[in-house]
Amino acid sequence: VVGYNRVKAAEQVDRENLMQYISPHDLRAFGLIPELVGRVPIVTHLDPLDREALKQILIKPKNAIIKQYKKLFEIDGIELEFEDAVLDYIVDKAIEYKVGARGLRSIVETIMTDAMFDVDQHQGRLLITLDYAKDKIEYNHAKRLKFI
Repeated sequence: VVGYNRVKAAEQVDRENLMQYISPHDLRAFGLIPELVGRVPIVTHLDPLDREALKQILIKPKNAIIKQYKKLFEIDGIELEFEDAVLDYIVDKAIEYKVGARGLRSIVETIMTDAMFDVDQHQGRLLITLDYAKDKIEYNHAKRLKFI
């Protein structure tokens, strides 16, 4: 930008998502050899998913994680239900740990592992509450999910 608008353009740098400003020169400075950088025709970035998108991924697709768990419990004759607050909590943890959509499975597995092994104790219906989910996340030290 040239002229008076230059100052305004410089102030509009999104510091939360600096990956959108990456260039081939940056890749080279990071350590990639020029032969590899030259073979990458387009360098681009992806914006992080927002809360609503993560929640939709958790529950909407045909093979959604929540639907898979419901089907697994249904095989044993148990109706599995999640409080809405639990789904929001799972999404919040995915955002907090910055694991995106792929990390949703790890968070849900951390919450559901014990319930799956205690399936004989549940009689017809299992409701996953927010307190239960928080207890499982904190108990299992789920901060290690950041490695994903």
